[in-house]
Amino acid sequence: MTIPVALTIAGSDSGGGAGIQADLKTFHAFGVYGTSAITAITAQNTRGVKAVHPIPEQMVRTQIRAVVEDLPPAAFKTGMLASRGLVRTLADTLRAQELPNYVLDPVMVSSSGDRLLDTGAEEAVVIELLPLCTLVTPNLSEAALLTGAPVTEEADMERAAARLIELGARAALVKGGHLPGNEIVDVLHDGRELQRFRHTRIETSSTHGTGCTLSAAVVAGLAHGRPLAVAVSDALDFVHRAIAQAPELGAGHGPLNHFVPAPPAG
Repeated sequence: MTIPVALTIAGSDSGGGAGIQADLKTFHAFGVYGTSAITAITAQNTRGVKAVHPIPEQMVRTQIRAVVEDLPPAAFKTGMLASRGLVRTLADTLRAQELPNYVLDPVMVSSSGDRLLDTGAEEAVVIELLPLCTLVTPNLSEAALLTGAPVTEEADMERAAARLIELGARAALVKGGHLPGNEIVDVLHDGRELQRFRHTRIETSSTHGTGCTLSAAVVAGLAHGRPLAVAVSDALDFVHRAIAQAPELGAGHGPLNHFVPAPPAG
């Protein structure tokens, strides 16, 4: 039996709802063997981030190399990168390794509002990582920081997605979960055309780790060989159901339910 391998390069969430923990749970749900390189250790729960301890850049590089030389991933993602130096170190490492199917989740602020990327590191993400990625998955505030223009409505999302491709990404998924209204729209630009995905909004506080889970689910789909649009659609469906069936844990922004079944491979 052959199981696809996926790699997550991200921070550890001690509360288990986001970061490495959410990624590995999602890989497992999709039938993908998950590997990891930890970029930072956080002390956090559903109410917020108490502390962040970045992992030395050389150790992050060594983790990636150790995985790649023995368990080469069919797809991979990056999440929390914490600092400008780590972004540059990671870019150098990725260029040397030439890994396929890179999903860039530009984690900048947690669900509770705590900043997870050093101020000023956005420029390094744009210059160093966007040109390497297969897909970038910003929310509204991240899209605004990366493009330098406000993103407050659907038309802005479309412009931001196009701009991210101009900046080097091969495709961009701008997530509209923070827009007001009863419907959530997410905009995918694949470098040729726009595609919109719409879901009914679920009123809940259980949204911790949605971005991590979504990007990991896309990685899993790509690892299975699914076309990008299919991988994105499957990932959005998985996250929507994981929110709808969230276990309501914790006193703050609770985690999703990573036990919901993943869409079957088509």
